[in-house]
Amino acid sequence: MASPDLLLRRALFAGCLTLLGMSCVLMWMAKSFERRSAATVAVLSEFISKDASPSFLATKDGEILSANLAARKRFEADIEETVGGTLKNTLANPGGILFRLQTRSDTEGSAREDLVTRRGHLRLSVHHAGSEAYLWRLEDVASAQQSAEGPTLPMILVGRTNAVLYMNEQARKLAGGRIKTLDRLFKQLPVVPGTVCDITGVEGPTRALVSEVDAGAGRRALYLLPPGAETMSKDGWNVFQDLPVPLLKVSPDGDVQAYNRLAASLIGVSLKDQVHLSDLMEGLGRSITGWLSETLAGRAAQQSEFLRLKRTDKEVYVQVTLNRVTEEGKPALIAVLNDATELKSLEAQFVQSQKMQAIGQLAGGVAHDFNNLLTAISGHCDLLLLRHDQGDPDFSDLVQINQNANRAAALVGQLLAFSRKQTLRPETLDMRDTLSDLTHLLNRLVGEKITLTLSHDPVLAPIRADKRQLEQVLMNLVVNARDAMPQGGQIRIVTECTDLNEALERDRVTVPVGRYVTVQVSDDGVGIPSDKLQKVFEPFFTTKRTGEGTGLGLSTAYGIIKQTGGYIFVDSVVGTGTKFTLYFPVLEASEVPTPVEKQIEAKPAAKHGDGVILLVEDEAPVRAFASRALRLRGYTVLEADSAEAALKTLEDASLNVDVFVTDVVMPGMDGPSWVREALKERPGVRVVFVSGYAEDSFGETQIKIPNSVFLPKPFSLNDLTDTVHQQLH
Repeated sequence: MASPDLLLRRALFAGCLTLLGMSCVLMWMAKSFERRSAATVAVLSEFISKDASPSFLATKDGEILSANLAARKRFEADIEETVGGTLKNTLANPGGILFRLQTRSDTEGSAREDLVTRRGHLRLSVHHAGSEAYLWRLEDVASAQQSAEGPTLPMILVGRTNAVLYMNEQARKLAGGRIKTLDRLFKQLPVVPGTVCDITGVEGPTRALVSEVDAGAGRRALYLLPPGAETMSKDGWNVFQDLPVPLLKVSPDGDVQAYNRLAASLIGVSLKDQVHLSDLMEGLGRSITGWLSETLAGRAAQQSEFLRLKRTDKEVYVQVTLNRVTEEGKPALIAVLNDATELKSLEAQFVQSQKMQAIGQLAGGVAHDFNNLLTAISGHCDLLLLRHDQGDPDFSDLVQINQNANRAAALVGQLLAFSRKQTLRPETLDMRDTLSDLTHLLNRLVGEKITLTLSHDPVLAPIRADKRQLEQVLMNLVVNARDAMPQGGQIRIVTECTDLNEALERDRVTVPVGRYVTVQVSDDGVGIPSDKLQKVFEPFFTTKRTGEGTGLGLSTAYGIIKQTGGYIFVDSVVGTGTKFTLYFPVLEASEVPTPVEKQIEAKPAAKHGDGVILLVEDEAPVRAFASRALRLRGYTVLEADSAEAALKTLEDASLNVDVFVTDVVMPGMDGPSWVREALKERPGVRVVFVSGYAEDSFGETQIKIPNSVFLPKPFSLNDLTDTVHQQLH
């Protein structure tokens, strides 16, 4: 019989052979994968090599595996090891855009997005090519600005040798197609700028006035205008009166020398001979005379600028394109105008929406951090109050700290309401009952000089909203109405049912067809000027004097109404008054919950101290308060400062845990993610989620986790312990 040592040596030898074999197999598989990956990259690189658009083949982390010739030419100075680094001078935030598109391509196979940059409109697309490769492609697309320029003049771009380098669509139509030399179009050469020339067009001989613009690098742009006098004199502008393009003739020092009818209609009555261009338009950001001088000298970075006309009757933006021409050997400028009011309006709306979104995200983030601080402050104050009775000299100071912490929590609630990230508790409401309960408080708010009247629709349908937040909206509107009538007046609140048989389009918002409960709050106050009316819902905007308003009242009301699913509009006439109209969708009969009579039972005294709690919170002050509060109630508390630490603690199979109390948003793995992982091994454990953000921010995730409840921050000692007790029992 073999000795134990011999058997051990044989087993070790067999194990070594097995490991060696497995290593060889793994190395062979890795080499095979590398060969297949290299072959895939080679095939895809060959596929994109002839593409006229810049294309990149990159890894999942953005590392460039190959770039085609178009990409190397376009990004010759910017090309780096990653796609994001290569596009950093092209896109404002390449990292976020690339991540968004790559995430969509992982689920859909491909994704694309049209982007607006300072150099024009681009289309960035990505295709999922294999398990670890992505194909990126960048295309130039025509912008709305370019497509909205309207009718243009025939233009021919000519090189040093008079070879035709480019013709626009109008020039090709005139010539009957693409031509290579000027002698195919002009009867006599050379072409003299500022003169009327004979042209052989597709529809027969014609005449055109030729204007020349220096295009740089020895190239010239020839514009063909309707024939007139032999030179571009003022009298010659009579032929341009019916041209469908607004045109100005400007002297080198900026004085208007001539213009056509469309230019006069666009600019208005202020346009006349010898008026300076700076008296007609503004907004360049530098001297208009300097811009004209740079254009004449050929040093202008761009010959097209967006300017605002100095019209008093309405706001008009124009795109002004300057072209240098020669008149009897002297330089002059032709300004081609394009009405860009709609384009600038859309741009302003986009910038405003981006600004509001950024402020909303900032407000939500600030509110979250403040909620953590307030939880720690009010929580430790509760702990101190447990050790002091009312006869203690420090008791009143502690109560003041607690009350002010609650006031701060209400302020944070306003920030969350504005950013639409607060936790709503919707319930079925009858506006008549809600206003009836609120009438006494509203009468105290408006004072003796103002009369508050209420008028209700006798058949008012129910709505679904958070009663406390809705009362806050109504109080904000009534207080604003009161402040608009310092000498007294009347505030009217009218509720009624409204049927919209067709969609209501107003203030860039579309209210869908359906039944709505409307609430109108109107006053006889001073009114709001029209130029400020569209800004009343912006945060920190107020029409009150300094120190009289924070500018958060109406923005908070707007956030609450939108989060509820409603709409709010404002109408105002200066000197007459202001009316706010609120739309709430009617709760249909099938959606109205049937009231169930609850048996009133005496609640047994809460029994604490019979459970093990795993507390997971990354904020040390909040964790310290929560653990002390739970231990005071007799619970056994296990602490973890991260999700990863919590999962490490739960690796001990002998450990019995009854309730998880966890923050939602933490560095690394978030609350719902680690709880789902933990419940695989411990399916019976109940969960309490706590967060400074709203419940709606992860509501769908919470629904998928059984036996879980949400406790918003800031919470008190009793809130926490009672919630844990309810989960246990």
